[in-house]
Amino acid sequence: MKSTIKLTALGFALLLALSMGCKEKSQNTTTAAEPEESTTVVESNKGQAFIEDDGSTPNVLQIAIGSEDHTTLVAAVQAASLENALVNAGPLMVFAPTNAAFDALPEGTVEDLLKPENKDALANILKYHVTPGNYSKDFLKKFKKLGQANNQNVPVDVKGEDVFIGGAKIIGSVPAGNGIVHVVDKVILPPSQ
Repeated sequence: MKSTIKLTALGFALLLALSMGCKEKSQNTTTAAEPEESTTVVESNKGQAFIEDDGSTPNVLQIAIGSEDHTTLVAAVQAASLENALVNAGPLMVFAPTNAAFDALPEGTVEDLLKPENKDALANILKYHVTPGNYSKDFLKKFKKLGQANNQNVPVDVKGEDVFIGGAKIIGSVPAGNGIVHVVDKVILPPSQ
C-alpha cells in the first residue's frame, strides 16, 4: 500500500511539473511571436562566420582573428568578403601569411588590393592560400603540388625538414575545428599575378 501511495505521489508530482512546463512553454511562445524592436543587420555581417560559439574548437577564421600576427590577413579576408567560406565544415588547409609577409610586398600593394574595385583580384590571391584537406607539414612532403580554391595548382617543395608552398615556408601549424592553419612567411601569389 505504501509503495502505491509513493508511486501515486510521484506520478502526481511529475504531472504537476509537466503541466507547469507546458504552461511556461506556451507563455514563452506567445512572447516569442511578438514583434521585436527593429534591429539593423549589416549585410556583410551575415552568415556562419558571425555566429558566436565559445564551446567548440576554433575554426580557421577564428584562429586568424585571434592572432596578432595575422591582422593584415584578416583585413584582406574581410575586404574580399570571404569570411563565410573559411568557416565551412571543410576540412580546409589555410596557408596564412604573417603581417611581416604582407609588409614584404612592394609598397602600396596591400593598400591597393584592399580597395573595393580590386575585390576580385584580392579574392583570387586569398583563395590561392586555401586548399581542401587537413594535412600536417610532414604529410605535405609527399605532394608535388596542391589544387587551390581558386582552381590553380601551387607547387610544394621540400628542402631538408622545411616545406615550402609556392615559395612560402611553413613556419608553424595550428589545428582548427575545420582543418588546419599553416603559418607561412610569404604571400603566395598565383601565377597570373
